[in-house]
Amino acid sequence: MSLHWIPEGGEVLIQGASRGIGLEFVHQCLAQPHIGRVWASCRHPQEAEALQALARESGGRLHLLTLDVTDELTVSDAAEQVRAAEGRLHLVLNAAGLLHDAGRGIRPEKRIEEVTPEGLDALFRVNAAGPLVVARHFLPLFSHGDPAVFAAISARVGSIGDNRKGGWYAYRGSKAALNQFLHTLAVELARRAPAVTCAALHPGTTDTEMSTPFRAWVPEEQLFSPERTVRQLLGVIDGLSPADSGSFFAWDGQRIPW
Repeated sequence: MSLHWIPEGGEVLIQGASRGIGLEFVHQCLAQPHIGRVWASCRHPQEAEALQALARESGGRLHLLTLDVTDELTVSDAAEQVRAAEGRLHLVLNAAGLLHDAGRGIRPEKRIEEVTPEGLDALFRVNAAGPLVVARHFLPLFSHGDPAVFAAISARVGSIGDNRKGGWYAYRGSKAALNQFLHTLAVELARRAPAVTCAALHPGTTDTEMSTPFRAWVPEEQLFSPERTVRQLLGVIDGLSPADSGSFFAWDGQRIPW
């Protein structure tokens, strides 16, 4: 799927690129020869072996950045590196997310008794506040005036109107907050940068480490490979226009209720 609106030599940034969906976004963007530099960020790029291998094979097109969305200094430093290199971003895709962390005892809650302040804080910082902080520092790199997209991976469970099963308080709440942040950002961008489209994207259940504990309940035909997920999401991104800014789209291009 070609991001046809990105001009020859245009650049992209994939945030949360060390594995899973983010890593596959890097791979598929590098496969598009009209895209110039691909910037890939994660917390520890020096330890991301797959990213390091892609960088070695990219002929200088892939540039790695240290970025932790819970540490704003790393976000501003990463943005400054792109700015200093005269980067002209046309797509910023936030793929980083948090659902569970066994080391910190964080897991999706089935009952209200399982909700903890620590879990709420961790998920809201990564899933909701993180992409907004990225927007704050990287949106000035869209000042070229060309069509551009700022997107973040959300989740259907963040839809209030589509919530029929309950549970997963912190994850649902953080993704609902992300959707509101993106919608609010789109309202502001319509005034300040009308060529920029801002969107929330639902990837579907993807075969990654995040989904591993829940695969037994997912029908085989509804569990996507990272390659398929990214191919589908690039198709959605490719079809966006400023009229779609502030909307929430599923992997098949259908709008999801708030």
